[in-house]
Amino acid sequence: MSSNVDAIVVGGGQSGLAAAHHLTHAGLQATVLEAGPEPVGSWPHYYDSLTLFSPARYSSLPGRPFPGDPDHYPDRDEVVEYLRDYATHLSADIRTDIRVTTATPDSTGFAVHTDTGEVFTAPLLIAATGGFGNPHRPDLPGRDRFVGTVMHAADYRTPARFADHHVVVVGAGNSAVQIAVELAETAATVTLAARRPPKVVAQQAFGRDIHYWFTRTGLDTAPVGRFVERPPTVPIFDTGHYKSALAAGRPAVRPMFTGLDTESAHWPDGTTTPVQTVITATGYRPDLGWLTGLGALTTDGAPRHREGLSTTHPGLGYLGLEWQRSLSSASLRGVGRDAARLVTRLARTPVSVRGSAEWPGTSGSRLGRR
Repeated sequence: MSSNVDAIVVGGGQSGLAAAHHLTHAGLQATVLEAGPEPVGSWPHYYDSLTLFSPARYSSLPGRPFPGDPDHYPDRDEVVEYLRDYATHLSADIRTDIRVTTATPDSTGFAVHTDTGEVFTAPLLIAATGGFGNPHRPDLPGRDRFVGTVMHAADYRTPARFADHHVVVVGAGNSAVQIAVELAETAATVTLAARRPPKVVAQQAFGRDIHYWFTRTGLDTAPVGRFVERPPTVPIFDTGHYKSALAAGRPAVRPMFTGLDTESAHWPDGTTTPVQTVITATGYRPDLGWLTGLGALTTDGAPRHREGLSTTHPGLGYLGLEWQRSLSSASLRGVGRDAARLVTRLARTPVSVRGSAEWPGTSGSRLGRR
C-alpha cells in the first residue's frame, strides 16, 4: 500500500507539528508519521516533576499561544495537553501508532517505509524525531563490575523508589540538577557527579525573566549554530531553590568518580562511598537510525546538514536539533522559527534535483556543521 503527498514529516512532537503548520500554510499537502499513540512526542515519558524553564509567553508553537498566565512555567502535563490541542487545529494528515523503519530514494524524491507495511512517497522529507529514543549512555568506568542499577534520566519518573538509596546523578545540566535536588528532598542520599560544576543562572534579571533578555538582545535567535562544534551545557535557570539546595549539600557536588566497584564509587580524592543507583543525565543524540540506508548521516549517526537543510539530499530537512541554527532551536520557543525557515528553503528545491544523491555542484562528503 502506498501514499503520495507533497511532504512527509517523521515525528509528531513539537518539531513535527511546527513543520506541519508551516507546510500546510505554504499550500503543501503534508503527512505526519508519529510512532506514539498521539501527536505529543516524548513529553509524556519525561519525569513527573519536569517544568519548563521558559515562561508560557516564550513557549508557544506558531499560530497558537500557550494558554494560562503568560508568566507561569508550564509543567510536563500542561505541555502534553498544549501539543494535543495544537495538533487538532492542524490541516495536516497526522498518523499515529506508525513507526518509520527506513527511508530510500524514490523517483518522486523519497520513499518512507513503515512497520505497518505502508509506504509514503514525497519530494520533501522532514526528520523531526528528536532524541528521546536515543539517550546518550556514557561508558562508565567499572560499569561491568557494578551490581547496582544504572539508568538514564529518560527512565526516571519519581523519587519514591530511591528513598533508601545512595544515588549518584551524573551530569551538570538542568535535568541532572532537577533530578538530584528532587531526590535529595526525599530520604535518599544523593551525589551530583560532573566533570565541571553546574552553572546556576538567576531566572530573573532586573525584574524580568532571563528569556525576556534573550529575546530583547537577539541572543535567542542569533544564527550561530553552524559555528558550535560541541554544544555547551545549558546553565541551570534558577529562582533560588537549586542554588540553596546545592549550597546546603543536598545534593553533594563532587568531581566525576574515577570508577565503580560492585557496590561503591571511587572518587578523585581517594575516598569510596556505597552506591545503589547511578542515574546518567547525559543528554540525547538525534534518533535518526531510519535514515542510515539513505546515506544522509555521518558514521556516528549525526545528520549531515547546514542549519537543518541536508547537505547530501535535496528535499531533506531536519528539525529540533540542538543548536540547529540558534540557542533556542531544540525548544518549544525556537522550533517554530526554524520550521518556517526550513519549509521556505525546502519548497525552493528544484523538482529536477529532488531525490538525487547530492546538491548540484556539491561534494557528497561536504558536511554542514556536524
